[in-house]
Amino acid sequence: MLFNSIAFLLFFPIVCVLYYALPSMQLRARNLLLLAASYYFYMNWQPAYALLLLTSTVVTYVAALGISRFPSRRAKKRCLVASLVLNLAILFLFKYYNFLGANVEAALRACGLAIDVPSFGLLLPVGISFYTFQALGYSIDVYRGTTRVERDFPTYALFVSFFPQLVAGPIERSNNLLPQFRERHTLDYANVMAGLRLMVWGYFMKLVVADRCGLYVDAVFNHVAMHNGGSYLVASLLFPFQIYGDFAGYSLIAIGVARVLGFRLMENFRRPYFACSVGEFWHRWHISLSTWFKDYVYIPLGGNRVGPARRYVNLLVTFVVSGIWHGANWTFFCWGALHGLLLCVEKALGIGRRQYTGASKFFHWAATFVLVSLAWVLFRANSLADATTIITGIILHPALPDITFAQFTEITAALAALALLLAGELLDERGFRPRLSPLCRQVAVHAYLTLLIAVTLLFGVLGGDQFIYFQF
Repeated sequence: MLFNSIAFLLFFPIVCVLYYALPSMQLRARNLLLLAASYYFYMNWQPAYALLLLTSTVVTYVAALGISRFPSRRAKKRCLVASLVLNLAILFLFKYYNFLGANVEAALRACGLAIDVPSFGLLLPVGISFYTFQALGYSIDVYRGTTRVERDFPTYALFVSFFPQLVAGPIERSNNLLPQFRERHTLDYANVMAGLRLMVWGYFMKLVVADRCGLYVDAVFNHVAMHNGGSYLVASLLFPFQIYGDFAGYSLIAIGVARVLGFRLMENFRRPYFACSVGEFWHRWHISLSTWFKDYVYIPLGGNRVGPARRYVNLLVTFVVSGIWHGANWTFFCWGALHGLLLCVEKALGIGRRQYTGASKFFHWAATFVLVSLAWVLFRANSLADATTIITGIILHPALPDITFAQFTEITAALAALALLLAGELLDERGFRPRLSPLCRQVAVHAYLTLLIAVTLLFGVLGGDQFIYFQF
């Protein structure tokens, strides 16, 4: 069930009405309702894959109970290892097995060995990378002693499957979300309005910004041979905003939906394209994932506690793993490796250690945007060959973009939406908060919501396109 579908626009109000119709003291009944709604939400894609969600939930739940029960460190570690191995094995089978098998087969044939590696025709379950990492984070936190074990299975199952953030995050931490399922949430006007504002802005980012940019981006990246260097450049400049509007839009809708129900999810994006270094970009982009890799991969590898050479290796390994997390394709491997290398260079040169102002700030911002956009070409391209064609076309074969009148209209609409998006984000970046009386503020909020809904309905692409990060 997509957020940008009629089904969800019917599903969510029904869940809200039923949730608040139950007395706030009946926490268990409310949680069971949300659990049932979450599994119904997930099963709208492929009912059978709910078994994988349940399997991951049961494995991490039992492992955490074992970690809390056994007194010896060795027994605790065995429980954790079992949780990691079983969950990552499922993720590997569905996401990476065929990719690895095809590459092993190609390598063997290059050596003169014609060996067929069996493959499986398995569809990638929606959200498997997200809920697997969320569940594994809980197991690790219980092992480290930084979070208490949850003994009530329905409550823990709801933590893993909570429908607003189930399929594309934010990847929540147990210390933040689990305790909220034991709180009594009452229908609160401030929460509802705050949630609706986030949702409406999220829908604007998805339907007007992302999907408008996507009309031209997809036409170019999916048919590389039919376009020239100018078209590659335009598409490569639009894609950063397509993926930002798509993914940040999803996150805002998820956070808004949860807020209406009284829950607070973690911030996932913080105006990333205002960053003045690649390191700062990763403090602003997909925050829940970048902090997950920092806490559960980078720091266990040694983090900053080791010498410079080892620190650079740790950074590179972390970002290569992050790239592979995004998909079973060499493009994602190279995208992650490139970001890792850029961060190593920044640390070696001391870039990003101080605040920049004036011309220096503009230079660092422009350089960061160009480098991040270049890396996005690897992320979006269907193959390394396509990425090479696009990058070399932009650099070595500049030309006027090959754009039809219809595409020119689409790009113009996308740029107008981008101007509105960046204006709003610039005001947020500078902390602009107009001083209004409570009545004027209320009128302004309702006018803002009405106007933004109208703009989204008039200029949004209402075809129900899937969110990009659902494939990860």
